[in-house]
Amino acid sequence: MGVSKVLADLRPRRASSVDPPVSPVVGILAFEAAAAMSRLVSLHRSLADNEVRRLRADMRSAGVGYLTSKDQTFLLRLSCGEVISELDMAAATVSRLGPKCRDPLLHGFDRIYADLKAGSGSVKVFLRESRSAADLDRLSLGSTAKRVEKRVKKMERYVAATSTLYAEMEVLSQLEASKKRIELLQQQHWRRHSGPIPVPKPPGVPPPSGVPPPPNPIHLELRAQRHAIRRLKEESLWNKTYDKAVELMVRAVVTVFARICHVFGPCVLGLPPSRHQIHQFNLNHPGKHTSGPLDRQVVPKHVPSLRNSAPILSVASNDALKLTPFERLSKLLKEAPPNTVGGSGLALRHANLILAAERLYQERQQMAPEVEEQEVDKNAAAAAREELFQMMPSGMRAAVTAKLRECWRREGRKSSGDASMAEGWKEAVAAILVWLGPVAHDTVRWQEERNMERERRFYTRPRVLLLQTLHFADVEKTEAAIVEVLVGLSCMSWYI
Repeated sequence: MGVSKVLADLRPRRASSVDPPVSPVVGILAFEAAAAMSRLVSLHRSLADNEVRRLRADMRSAGVGYLTSKDQTFLLRLSCGEVISELDMAAATVSRLGPKCRDPLLHGFDRIYADLKAGSGSVKVFLRESRSAADLDRLSLGSTAKRVEKRVKKMERYVAATSTLYAEMEVLSQLEASKKRIELLQQQHWRRHSGPIPVPKPPGVPPPSGVPPPPNPIHLELRAQRHAIRRLKEESLWNKTYDKAVELMVRAVVTVFARICHVFGPCVLGLPPSRHQIHQFNLNHPGKHTSGPLDRQVVPKHVPSLRNSAPILSVASNDALKLTPFERLSKLLKEAPPNTVGGSGLALRHANLILAAERLYQERQQMAPEVEEQEVDKNAAAAAREELFQMMPSGMRAAVTAKLRECWRREGRKSSGDASMAEGWKEAVAAILVWLGPVAHDTVRWQEERNMERERRFYTRPRVLLLQTLHFADVEKTEAAIVEVLVGLSCMSWYI
């Protein structure tokens, strides 16, 4: 009786002592989650009203219209395909982190995202089967503009703190490596001396003189660095639970996809109808004044391809009909034929060549007339032109040489100091660089944003799209424009 009574008294104590299960934190995967968050924030900013207006202006610019295409529908398909591709990469990260959550709704995000791209009705069916209609609000399918903007600000703070944590952890690893290197050098120094190695005194024992030894600077730096990292882990995604981080990203994915449908839906075939979706789920873009969708005349679904001013992409009709709308957008984005600058692999090289010519032209503009007459400066300009000449591909180099010979044969009898001829070439070069320079700048920026993933993985500002670059530009037209600029720069120097 006594033993059973003691066991009975212990049962409630044992049950009360068991703590509830602790939700797992993101930990080392915080950097992957922050990269996905930064991509989502960047997409959200890229689809803002002012960025949509800038995209409209770039599509109608002289550089894009002459080099790539004047077909607005084709350009919209390119931009929509790239935005959807960026969103797919962020959604893939969310799908990988979803199974680590405790919430069953977040476990099935891959299915939610697939149903979202197929149409909004299947999302409601899935939510009705899985949980309840209250989860609609949790997925941002009813959020106001203020709530959406508040979540975006929170994601920006998490990304900034995680980016700082990443940099401070690299500094900590360097400090630890320095400490090990110093200890190794000390051990090697002791081994060179004959005799016994002095035994270090235990900590807390003062030296014979009574003066405490000075602290090691590397130890102080390590202590301060570890304290800063502990603080940053609390502020960043490191100590946040999977449910909190993933739910925040799921809401952002749904909001960004709804904005894509609102902006590109009337222009790109295959996107869910944005008006019905916004009316059904009250998906509002966070802005007081919306620029609205990019309108166009609706093209019938049976049309497989669109005419462009430049011969860029042509997809076989049989293959195009077998693919889903999003697969066609992805294929349109990835396939750049050899007659384009990106397809020939010369986008970055041509962009750097244009920027070098632009710098040479600006330096020539900034030089005073009395400075231009000096022989030293003429030699420096000739060296810069020679370096520019060596940057060109062999075919373009031959075209520039032939063009220069023709100009010298036609105008070589005139005086080398003819100011009117120099001014004419200067105006011609400036007219070309006005529309060719921005495309080259955007090409370099696009390469930096996509290829320098280690440095820009937490980049939250709006990014450049491919249609704003030289990627889909016609290679013959691009090289002809560059040749005209280089010939003009040479003739400017000749007639000055």
